Amino acid sequence: MASDRFRIALLIDADNADARKIDAILNDLAEYGECNIRRAYGNWTKPGLKRWIEELHDAAIRPMQQFDLTTHKNASDMTLAIDAVELLHAAAPDAFAIVSSDSDFTPLVHYLREKGREVYGYGRENTPAPFKSACTRFTVVEKLGEESSVAEEPAKTRAAATPSNRINGQNRLLSLLRKAIEAAADEDGWALVSTVGQRIRNQSSEDPRNYGYATWTKLVKDSDLFELDQEGTSSVSVRDRRPGRGR
Repeated sequence: MASDRFRIALLIDADNADARKIDAILNDLAEYGECNIRRAYGNWTKPGLKRWIEELHDAAIRPMQQFDLTTHKNASDMTLAIDAVELLHAAAPDAFAIVSSDSDFTPLVHYLREKGREVYGYGRENTPAPFKSACTRFTVVEKLGEESSVAEEPAKTRAAATPSNRINGQNRLLSLLRKAIEAAADEDGWALVSTVGQRIRNQSSEDPRNYGYATWTKLVKDSDLFELDQEGTSSVSVRDRRPGRGR
């Protein structure tokens, strides 16, 4: 009998990924399904990948050896891409997770999404925009687990970094929010936050955690640009504070 579990193939570009974040990435992916395929690509003879060795064993990740064919150029990227296409047709996972900060994987992400697969990207904050935007959802690995760390800081330290500063100047994000709210709003301008979040996910890879928030509700509240109604319930709604936005 076929399994009805949502299966994810986790492919890691070890040369462009932080080994210390693998547990947080696996924990994040557990929200969606089971990572029954776990592979990390690199030239494991390199001293720079030593930190990964222990993590591979603990997280049950299969190391995929790829020697560098030329100086200053690793062949792991091509091997990862070839394996992804092979897995798509042979193992047929429901989604792929690619851990890298390399924009060279952008065409691969486009291909996998055209074949109907979701692609979850994980990389550094300075990951090139084309790779971020191509993914179904992109998560900045530095932000994973950040909220719990912030909660443990002294109140005085937290006050120095006001929440609204986290999205200050994020014009694209605010434009996405406002357009999603407007599209989902009722005649009084109110839109369910869950619907707004879904509309954003359908058109971009934006994630509230990349700005230090666990949910869209927390982000819109701290921005002080929107009104919230029925906060703390599944029917929490949002409305643009700007004059004339309520219908």
